[in-house]
Formats: sequence, structure tokens, C-alpha cells
Amino acid sequence: MILSCNQITKSFGEKYVLRDISFHINDNEKAALIGVNGAGKSTLFKIIVGEQTADSGEVIFAKDTTFGYLSQNQNLLSDNSIYDELFNTNKRVLELDKRIAELHTAIEAASLKEDNAALTKLYEEYERCNTEFERLNGYAYKSEVTGILKGLGFSEDEFSKAINTLSGGQKTRVALGKLLLMKPDLIMLDEPTNHLDMNSIAWLETFLSNYKGAVLIIAHDRYFLDKVVTKVVEIENERAQCYLGNYTDFANKKAEVRRAQLKAYMNQQREIKHQEAVIEKLRSFNREKSIKRAESREKMLDKIERIDKPVEINDEMRIEFHPAVVSGNDVLTVTGLSKAYGENQLFKDISFDIKRGERVAIIGNNGTGKTTILKILNGLVEADSGSVSLGAKVSLGYYDQEHQVLNPENSPFEEISDEHPLMDNTEIRNVLAAFLFTGDDVFTPIKLLSGGEHGRVSLAKLMLSNANLLILDEPTNHLDITSKEILENAINSYTGTVLYVSHDRYFINKTATRILDLTEKKLVPYIGNYDYYVEHKDIVEEAYFRGTLGNGAGSGATAVTSSAAVETEAKQDWKAQKEEQARIRKKQNEIKRIEDEIAKLEKEAAEVDKELENPAYFTNHVKLAELTNKKAELEEKQLMLMEEWEALQG
Repeated sequence: MILSCNQITKSFGEKYVLRDISFHINDNEKAALIGVNGAGKSTLFKIIVGEQTADSGEVIFAKDTTFGYLSQNQNLLSDNSIYDELFNTNKRVLELDKRIAELHTAIEAASLKEDNAALTKLYEEYERCNTEFERLNGYAYKSEVTGILKGLGFSEDEFSKAINTLSGGQKTRVALGKLLLMKPDLIMLDEPTNHLDMNSIAWLETFLSNYKGAVLIIAHDRYFLDKVVTKVVEIENERAQCYLGNYTDFANKKAEVRRAQLKAYMNQQREIKHQEAVIEKLRSFNREKSIKRAESREKMLDKIERIDKPVEINDEMRIEFHPAVVSGNDVLTVTGLSKAYGENQLFKDISFDIKRGERVAIIGNNGTGKTTILKILNGLVEADSGSVSLGAKVSLGYYDQEHQVLNPENSPFEEISDEHPLMDNTEIRNVLAAFLFTGDDVFTPIKLLSGGEHGRVSLAKLMLSNANLLILDEPTNHLDITSKEILENAINSYTGTVLYVSHDRYFINKTATRILDLTEKKLVPYIGNYDYYVEHKDIVEEAYFRGTLGNGAGSGATAVTSSAAVETEAKQDWKAQKEEQARIRKKQNEIKRIEDEIAKLEKEAAEVDKELENPAYFTNHVKLAELTNKKAELEEKQLMLMEEWEALQG
């Protein structure tokens, strides 16, 4: 064990952030710390590294443990170049390199003098220094520095850039590179993928997976967590719970726990209602023997330890969004689109079309022009050449981090009610709850909300707009995992058409029906989600460029054949996948319908109970009989629905 956190508690004023948090990290273990924004993850990191003090509890490191910590924002102040800043990181390697050179010179001098005693001492020191130098990978140090810089997305042309001229994101990448070079026993990273493109994230995944030390990561990138971690520590409602496995394992196990809790509650409720019905029936016989049996059953019922109804989970809320007007089948056609800024040609002669109901993701490295394509489609940037054509009855809605039109004085509730005056309070609250605004949160002024909360309000407004083609630029930026899952549910239930740019591979995997990869100034199409893209990237890319660029008749024909074969396979795979998804979705919808119906019946039964307690009806036997029969009918319906619910869980 390299790190142990024991009963860490932290509050700010009267508000608890962390309460009795306990977990441990083993040698070489790769673990994730997750939770919604504001759950206390960064606070816990700062407590572990000593930047903040816990109210109670202790942090214990194994003896002689070294750790490195990367916070979300770095402000490096240095006149060094990027390369020198990293090269100077491992001062011990530099000291040893210098000392070994000095020893070479000293050994040569002692050899000329034939000073055997001095030679013996010099050789002993040389051996010690050389052994340590090799252990620290000193001979490959320059290559290691170059490899890390390139892995983190710096080109060789950028190696000479001064640190003080870099953007915040570039400085964070430099700081990450320095930390990786230090090779501490424990690496602690707070949102390390925020400033990396897809290639750099994939490189970091491999680096951390193969790292000899332990790693503890705060991240909202679920695909990244799936590739790297073997343990998940979730902070929820101030407490911590550990799950073995990667993020998907955690999500599945947590869902199982929720289902088991709900199933246990509903089974107990069914048994309680059954016993109450039997007791009522026995009492209705009005005989001494039956009354005693009823009393015996009541005593047994009183001894049952009641299971609390599981609290509704926000990320399980399902809200469906339907555009007011259905577009034609041909939604968007782009032909021969090109754009350059000076000598920087972003893309050239790209063409694609989008059909109604598709969810298309545009991916590619930073700086390739993905956002520029969206801005051209939205009329914010003019193309150098090419055409953009919207289909019949297409209404376009656009979202990005820079163009959110929100009144800072309004609350989220007012933002929606102002634009949709026909929606009632309950409908507005349900929509906002789907985007994680509940209780008094809905009345908080926009100006007091975080950047991620601004984004959620804008997304909620966009989903409610009359647009039937949504164009989204990095919609998951600044969203925590639960918020991303809410957005995934909203997009997957949306009956319009969606085109978006994203680097969130898990989000793409969950929502995209097609991918357009912007590479080498062209858009390469893939019929499938992100997993399909990764699996078929090499063969599709080769077939596309051979067929498009025409490297000879033979190779072109082969490319067309390969591309057609890949497309056929993709369609078959995707059809099977969609059918299975549809089956699962139908089952989930049926479960949700039954749960809603049970809740409705419970509410009706509670209203009947109130009427039965009304003194005005105590002498009205006709009314009492009517209410009693209605209560029995409601309970019978509940029992039947519970049986259906249980059958669907199997």
C-alpha cells in the first residue's frame, strides 16, 4: 500500500464537503476519483498533498514515497524554452551526467600519473554514478524528453518556444510533461486530458497504463478511465465508495446496486400490501379466530425492518425532446467546401450529406478546422469555396461555449419560461431537472452559475427550441460525468438530427450513428460509433485515400472494392447493434412506464386514505364502502404492476 486516506472529513462553514472518506491506493495501482462537480474531488487532492488541512482524519504515505501532483490550472513562469524546461526537470540525471564527464577526465589524468590508489577511488565512484545514471534511464533521457513532448502534442518546431509565450493549456501540458519525467511513486492528476487532443490522450493512456508507479486521477473522460484505471473511488453525498474495475465496470456495478435496492423495496412493498390485504380480509370476517389471526399477522408485519425507497437518481431521469416541425429526409448537403487562413489550408473540397434522424460526430486533431466547419454551416464564417444547402423544413440550432445567449439577471427557470410561456411550472422544472437543476437551483441568477451550469442552461433551451437540426461544438466541455450522461440521454431521445464536434470519445461512442474524421484536409466517413472507428480506421482510411486520390487504376479499383466491403460490413454490424439497442430501449421504456404507473397509483391511494380519515364520512356508510372498494382496486392494480415489473427485471 502506497497511500491510505482514513476518515477524512472537511467542511466549509456549516457545509460538509467530505465526511469520513476512507480508501487506499496500492503500489502500481491505477485508480480514478470521480463525482459530480462540487463533490470535493479537488479538495481531497489538496488535502492529500498538504495544500489544505482536513478537519479530521489522516493521510498516510508509505515510507520514502514520492508523489507528483498536477492541478487543473498551471501558470508556469520561466524564460526557458519548452524543451529546456523539460530537460532541466530531472536535476539528478543532469548532475550525474556532469559528474560522469568529470570522472572521465580525472581517470585519464590519474592513469597518466599511474596513481593506482586514486584510480581505485575514481573507478568506484564512476561505477556508483553510472549505475544510478542507468537506473534513471540517463542515456535515453534526451529521447525520453522528445518522446514525451511529441506525445503531448508539441511539434519539434514548438520545442524552442519560450514558456512565457505559451497559452494556459500549453503550460498545463508542459507541467504534465515535467511530472511524467520525474517518475514519482504516485502520480496525481486533476483533469489531465482537458488540454489534449485525441492522439495525445491516446498516448497518455498508454503511458499511464504502462507506468511502473501508482496513479490517482480525477477525470470526466470516461473512455480514458476505461483504458487506464482498475479501481474507481466515487464521492457521492459527501461519502466515498470503492469499486474494482474500470469506469464501465463501475457504472454497471452501481446500476446493479440501484436495481437491487429498488427491487428489494418494491418486493417488500408488494409483500406488505399483500399482508395488509389479508389482514383486512380476516378482520372483515368478524370472528374471534379470524381476528386473532389478523392480530398475529399485524405483529409480524410490525417487526419487518422497512426498506427506505431509494432516492431518485438524477442521471436516470428521461426527458424526450421532439422538434415542433419534422424536416425532410435530406437535412443537410455540403458540396466542395474549402477554407484556408493565409497559407494554412484547413480543408479542401470536402463533401458530405446528413439524413433526418442521424447523429453525426466530426472528429480530428486540434487545429484541423472542425469548429470552422460548424461556423460555416451556421453562417458565422464564410467558406472560400463550396456550397451548403439545407433541406425542406430544416430549422438550425447552434451551440458552442462562446455564443450562449443568456440574460445574466435571469434564473434558469426564467430563461425557459420567457421563451416558452405555454409551458407550466411542472414541465419547466422537469426539463431543468433533466439538466441537473433541482429545488432552489432553478431560481439562481445566471450570473452566479459556473461555466458548466451556463452550458447546461443553453443546452436545455436549445433542446426545447423549434430547431430540428442541432449543431453542437464540444457540448460536453465543463460537464461532469452525470451531466454528460444526462446530455447523452437527451440526444439519444431527440427525434431531430444532430451534428456535433467532440473530443469526448465515450460521448461519441454512446450517441454517434456516424463519424466524419477530418484528416489530411479531408473528411473520411465511418458508419458506426467510436469503437467501430477505432477498429476500422486503418482499412477505411487507406481505402478512402486510394480511391479518392487515384494511385493507379488497379489500386483505385481495389480501394473501391475494399471500401464497399467495409461499408457493407459496417451496415450489417450497425443494424444488429441498433436492433439490440432498440430492444433494450423498449424494455427500459416499459419498466419506466410501470414505475410511473405504480407511483401514480400510490398517489391515488394516499388521496383515498385522506378521504377515509375525513370525519364527514364516518357515518356515511355508502361513501366509506365506495372509498374502501376504490382502495382495494388500486392496491390490486399495484400488485399486478409489481409482478410485471419484476418479470421485466429478469
